[in-house]
Amino acid sequence: MRIKLLFLIPLLLTMSACVAEPTTKSNSRLNAVKSRNNLICGVSGQLPGFSFVDASGNYSGLDVDVCRAIAAALFDNPNAVEFRNLNAKERFTAVQTGEVDILSRNTTWTMSRDTSVGLDFAPVVFYDGQGMMVRQNSNIKSLENLNGKAICTQTGTTNEQNLADQMRKRGITYKPVVFEDINTAYATYEQGRCDAVTSDKSQLISRRTTLPKPEEHVILEQALSQEPLAPAVADGDAKWGDTVRWVVNTIIKAEELGINSENIEQLKTSSKDPEVRRLLGLEGDLAVSIGLPKDFGARIIKHVGNYGEIYDRNLGSKTKLNLPRDNRNQPWTKGGLLYSPPFR
Repeated sequence: MRIKLLFLIPLLLTMSACVAEPTTKSNSRLNAVKSRNNLICGVSGQLPGFSFVDASGNYSGLDVDVCRAIAAALFDNPNAVEFRNLNAKERFTAVQTGEVDILSRNTTWTMSRDTSVGLDFAPVVFYDGQGMMVRQNSNIKSLENLNGKAICTQTGTTNEQNLADQMRKRGITYKPVVFEDINTAYATYEQGRCDAVTSDKSQLISRRTTLPKPEEHVILEQALSQEPLAPAVADGDAKWGDTVRWVVNTIIKAEELGINSENIEQLKTSSKDPEVRRLLGLEGDLAVSIGLPKDFGARIIKHVGNYGEIYDRNLGSKTKLNLPRDNRNQPWTKGGLLYSPPFR
């Protein structure tokens, strides 16, 4: 018996080490990203204002700038990002298999995605809601007017289930026309084979600008759901998750504190606000605990800006989208839902 026990001890120790392996700091994706010297970011690439790639291969959008903020924090270079275009069906697999370091692709934070799908979400970067787009001359004013009508949507999204739930609750019969590719869904709607198309309201506003005659299409006021959109990483890597979370918190907190890309150099020398100084890395060592450079906050604001600057640049009144920044997407100090934990 003693011989058998002695034989089993090394085996048990090995098994114990294997179980602990996934939670060690040394094998965090943060280290892999640093060693690679660039970030691999999963985006849509087809949604103006959030993530869109133009004919010259240049990426822009709120989701894109989130990735650039992470690259700025890590490498002092917002362009140290490799973007991967992912459709709704393949996006989660890309995170799970490690094909991408982060998913920043207008993705709704839901319970199932946070648990059974194995994602770890960062703070919400855009509070949205599902809507419905119809032709202006259709006389469709509400969901009830869609009884018996064909509605285009994309499979593998929350939109498909939300539509079914809302129509069932209202006792409305409709004809779902479902596609894996969102471009096909909008093309089918444009061709008149669907009476309506449903998605997040921000996406509808964005895609309406790409239609031949945008003014001929309207978005119903009714909201079918709440859609908090947030970046996500693979679950089980606390260090990498903390990195992404605090980068997002930085752009939110910077706006709250009045730090932007234009005044940051001045604030570095003049500000006596302890929280401003900690966020910019002028005092304290908060960044050390998660493996970021001491001045990671300053790098982000210098290269990418705060949340307000990112919003205005991609979605605001000076853009083609001209998407009003409603109360939900304002800082909490202005009655909004954007709120960062303190930097202390």
